[in-house]
Amino acid sequence: MTFELNNFRLDGKIALVTGAVYGIGFALAESFAKAGATIVFNDRTQEGVDKGLAAYQEKGIVAHGYVCDVTDEAGIQAMVKQIEAEVGIVDILVNNAGIIKRVPMLEMSAADFRQVIDVDLNAPFIVSKAVIPGMIKNGGGKIINICSMMSELGRETVSAYAAAKGGLKMLTRNIASEYGQYNIQCNGIGPGYIATPQTAPLREKQADGSRHPFDQFIIAKTPAERWGTAEDLQGPAVFLASSASDFVNGHVLYVDGGILAYIGKQP
Repeated sequence: MTFELNNFRLDGKIALVTGAVYGIGFALAESFAKAGATIVFNDRTQEGVDKGLAAYQEKGIVAHGYVCDVTDEAGIQAMVKQIEAEVGIVDILVNNAGIIKRVPMLEMSAADFRQVIDVDLNAPFIVSKAVIPGMIKNGGGKIINICSMMSELGRETVSAYAAAKGGLKMLTRNIASEYGQYNIQCNGIGPGYIATPQTAPLREKQADGSRHPFDQFIIAKTPAERWGTAEDLQGPAVFLASSASDFVNGHVLYVDGGILAYIGKQP
């Protein structure tokens, strides 16, 4: 394929982004829409879907929202069939929906551990399984799993999350291995520490004007010396969703400002 800037366009493509009512998922969906894709998303509640539709409308994006829990295999199969009937076959899937429970391992119940695994690992398996037959029928497709630096590193209080994201890295490679022959590329994005409303308290200035201790920790560990933004993930996502990445498969692209490459500053 001769390289052209149009290789990054997503015109005529249908992109399903799970959990894309706000945050990273919303930012990725917005970038896909700007590149020409039609956006489909889900939420567990009608209230969430309505909030998402309003947020997309405010950005001038026509989106299609569905009520569905990503851990419900029968529900996901039904949702994908409905999407195919009402919008079309899914060309791009982003497995973005996820949760984290920050609990020391010895204090974490097996039920909570299972819940994190269910949402962060089982659900990407369930949703990918639902869209792959359509992609095969269509002659190809793109699956992007939202992994994490915890796909590579451990850290206190996130045993379930790290186990799930490590597993998601290997699920990414296995989907690439099984379905690459059908022109399906499955890759991951591993965000670094991203500035979102949820992490805002960790970035607030202290009473004496100093950085929050966790903010200091992140800045010291990041060569870029800043937190990432949701916008930092948009270009990589469009690349992995487009024909520009047709020979990239089974890869996790870490968008982390260089954290994984860096041992940190000498004290």
